[in-house]
Amino acid sequence: MCGIAGFLDVASSYAPDQFDRLAGDMATALRRRGPDDQGVWSDAEAGIALAHRRLSIVDLSQAGHQPMISANGRFAMVYNGEVYSFREIRADLEARGHVFRGHSDSEVILESVAAFGVEATVKRLIGMFAIALWDRKERTLTLIRDRVGIKPLYWGKIGKIGRASYRERVSTIV
Repeated sequence: MCGIAGFLDVASSYAPDQFDRLAGDMATALRRRGPDDQGVWSDAEAGIALAHRRLSIVDLSQAGHQPMISANGRFAMVYNGEVYSFREIRADLEARGHVFRGHSDSEVILESVAAFGVEATVKRLIGMFAIALWDRKERTLTLIRDRVGIKPLYWGKIGKIGRASYRERVSTIV
């Protein structure tokens, strides 16, 4: 069990110095979901912050710390769940020359997205999961949950949309 949280502030409601603090407060509120680790990542210029509480199961090392950034630097992700097919996906990526930093299913998901794209990766994911994935290049947030909804994923919208349409900035994949 882990916990993920975050926010996308397209209306520029918060000052740059508030992003890490607000995301940290969100992670602290999820303490019961993950006693082993807590992490925050934000990009105030883009208006995004991600937070994670971790219960270390698959990779107990710091290589499993989240939020996690892809090796190419394009994607930032928080993830809760377990992907049973991650070993097969990892083997495929390794056969293509990818070198992993750790042994977590989180890193496999993230690097698969970087290599094959979001939709192709999601089609290969077998398990229970909730994912928030920020594309730093396209400046889009994709929310993903397992097909059955075992791992819940809640989201909401507060206030005006701001400088970009909501539909253009956030997509969900089930």
